[in-house]
Amino acid sequence: MDSPEITPEILPDTLALERIEQNLFRGVSPQGGPPRIFGGQVIAQSLLAAYETVEERMCHSLHCYFIRPGDPRIPILFEVDRSRDGGTFTTRRVVAIQNGKQIFNLAASFQVVEDGFDHQAPMPKVPGPDELPSEAESMKKAAEKMPPEMRKMMSRPRPIEMRGRDAFGFGGATKPTEGKSDVWIRATGPIGEDPRMHQVILAYASDMNLLSTAMRPHGVAWQTPGLQSASLDHAMWFHKPSNFNDWHLYTQDSPSASGGRGFVRGALYSQDGTLVASVAQEGLMRMRKGD
Repeated sequence: MDSPEITPEILPDTLALERIEQNLFRGVSPQGGPPRIFGGQVIAQSLLAAYETVEERMCHSLHCYFIRPGDPRIPILFEVDRSRDGGTFTTRRVVAIQNGKQIFNLAASFQVVEDGFDHQAPMPKVPGPDELPSEAESMKKAAEKMPPEMRKMMSRPRPIEMRGRDAFGFGGATKPTEGKSDVWIRATGPIGEDPRMHQVILAYASDMNLLSTAMRPHGVAWQTPGLQSASLDHAMWFHKPSNFNDWHLYTQDSPSASGGRGFVRGALYSQDGTLVASVAQEGLMRMRKGD
């Protein structure tokens, strides 16, 4: 008998929120994945909750902290504080709650669309997505070194496709390399026409691959025995609208690791070379004592 076909995850459906009160929303997590909620999911749902209280303005920046691991088995409550509605800018704060405790908080600023000075850093010259192996091909090589549960999880259809020169650090110890990474990414399922949803899903994907870039100079990866890692904070600036069903280059570099933390900067370019967004993140990155 053939095994049942697994339906690819459609992110607008996964991230959808239920309004409970004027400023209170509820979201759920996909089942069958990791034991804790993916950070990009709670970033995206928090931004989506903020957008539910904002009209005719686009987010230009967000800053957030991961406070506690999220449990994918139970819903998340998102409480929005309407901090300010100004003539040009709108500010919102969002607190994500599980079991009566904050697991995450976000501050975001929204702006009326306007023209102004315009410049950007050029996109790095790297092989295009059609010149690189598919993620399925890269993961097939990495799966040989994965534990069975990890292999099963990584075999599930993923809502974001990634293409790079390696298998994205999912294996064990590796040879130390430069703290840089260039990965092509895009959403695998349809997003629709709403530019806000494209921005929300770009925020979801922005949490991918960051800490693994900071691990590269130290020859460690997610599955290295004794490695403890977690996102601590995340900041993002949106420069231009884009269609995230198309390929985007996510270029990253890690200028510093110290005190048990790794710091990473990222830039997202559309395939025509337009700088769409910038990212910064610090994460926990240390070896457990005794390992």
